[in-house]
Amino acid sequence: MKRTHNCGALRLEDVGKTVSLAGWVDRRRDLGGVIFVDLRDKYGKTQIVFDPKYYAGIYATAEALRNEYVITVTGTVQARPEGMQNDKLSTGMIDVRINALTILNASENPPLAINDPKEECRENDDLRLRYRYLDLRRPWIQKNLILKSRFLKEVHDFFHANGFEDIETPVLCKSTPEGARDYLVPSRVNPGKFYALPQSPQQYKQLLMIAGMDRYYQIAKCFRDEDLRADRQPEFTQIDVEMSFVEQDDIIELFDRFVTEVIGKVWGFTPPKTIRRMKYAEAMLKYGSDKPDLRFDLEIRDVSSIAAASEFGVFKNVIASGGVVRGIAAKGCVDFTRKQIDDLTAYVGRYGSKGLVWMRVKEGGEVETQVGKFFTTEQLNALRDATGAEAGDMMFFIAGNEKMAANAMGQLRLEIARLKNLMDPSVREFVWITDFPMFEYSETEGRYMSMHHPFTSPMPEHLETMLSGDLKNCNAQAYDLVLNGVEIGGGSVRIHNPQVQEKVFRLLGLTEEQVREKFGFFVDAFKYGAPPHGGLAFGLDRVVATLEGFDSIRDFIAFPKNTSASSPMDQSPSEVELEQLQDIHISVNLPK
Repeated sequence: MKRTHNCGALRLEDVGKTVSLAGWVDRRRDLGGVIFVDLRDKYGKTQIVFDPKYYAGIYATAEALRNEYVITVTGTVQARPEGMQNDKLSTGMIDVRINALTILNASENPPLAINDPKEECRENDDLRLRYRYLDLRRPWIQKNLILKSRFLKEVHDFFHANGFEDIETPVLCKSTPEGARDYLVPSRVNPGKFYALPQSPQQYKQLLMIAGMDRYYQIAKCFRDEDLRADRQPEFTQIDVEMSFVEQDDIIELFDRFVTEVIGKVWGFTPPKTIRRMKYAEAMLKYGSDKPDLRFDLEIRDVSSIAAASEFGVFKNVIASGGVVRGIAAKGCVDFTRKQIDDLTAYVGRYGSKGLVWMRVKEGGEVETQVGKFFTTEQLNALRDATGAEAGDMMFFIAGNEKMAANAMGQLRLEIARLKNLMDPSVREFVWITDFPMFEYSETEGRYMSMHHPFTSPMPEHLETMLSGDLKNCNAQAYDLVLNGVEIGGGSVRIHNPQVQEKVFRLLGLTEEQVREKFGFFVDAFKYGAPPHGGLAFGLDRVVATLEGFDSIRDFIAFPKNTSASSPMDQSPSEVELEQLQDIHISVNLPK
């Protein structure tokens, strides 16, 4: 059963050799009494030939072969005849004339078309996940997992070369509020008590800095019980990093090098040595998002002052109530139909916009609009100039409170880019977003909450602002790395002063008892000398998926869950025996 070569190895220089191969039947073709089989393994495909003129004894066995049979073969490598080569295969210049065949395992007709390329994959997600072990045979999915493995190898090499230690942190830990719901694990030996699966190793990595480990990293499993979407899974992997005696610039500069030396190396391109930085406020104003896609130039402009001077009641009323008017020039979109405009109006309505005002810029720069009677020619020209619109462009405007207007206009910007095919998958645009607000007001909670987490340090120049209780005007030493409109990593400089940390807890409305209950061990550690420290975490699967141009991270995880956080393959989560529940002191009381 030993192989002399894998199915991606043979080349013209191997012609004349006797070789042994093993793998799965990818395709079988019977052409004029000669059987051709594409034999597949993880490494590639090799065409093998069963010709009765040479080895009639095994031809009958070869006739029984079907897709996904597992076989071993022995034969002689030969050059393919002129005109029969396959330039799409690395082994496409040769084939192997077979003189020995063993069928190791037959296969039923598989429910998935395993040899279909990605663009021809038609099965629904649940069917693919039900037969995930077959789905994983697809070369394009195996390529994803192999690429992820290669990336991880380079990650380990980079951090070891830069003085980091790979340290594991607990998977069973204390439940603490960190944003999403915890997955809870009951304790058998401590009745009525629960562990939580970590949403991230946040507190442990900070404790490692207090412990003097100086530079830590980990390929960490994280768990969040939240509603799922394409780029979220209940369990996911992050590249987790923490460093002592650093400032924000030190961390960002290290990861500028990481992007060049690891990501650029694995994906074969040259990123900028210094990734551009953009403050949160600028990103929200110009792109309506803290994760802007910079592959195209559509910028949002604030036109509130021009709109306020018009007689258009919608704009004037919004501005009078403290709102804003934001505009964008849609390049080359002057030919948008009424239906397209109506569709865009409905689209931004999903994000809270009550309407979408549009204007066309005709030849010569004249502005045409249905609401033109409310604007002077000078005001229309000022809107055109403010948005940067030119002849052949459309202008769109949204009015409302600042948060809604930014978000809705940001989504409109992306939708226009999709309609005009501006999102080139071959372009990779990185940007650091910095100077995030430290706190954000939650209408649901009726109080300010941490935008990142309560261990994030304020900007040094905003420390006194925070201590005075002015939460609205306090920015944090927090930063996200964004690639093509996707946040692939984020982190912050942490609070290392126990008095400042105590103040933050109080500003967040936590009582001394709550702090003691949730963070007691953590707060105690800071009493014994904590160094300045900070870090960053990359979403491993999201990084790889984004660089490969995938919207979903599932195809980079061997055994993912579906949108119901379930596995159709092994049917988890599942019910358990009553005795198991009794062992952990749990009774189930479900509604009928």
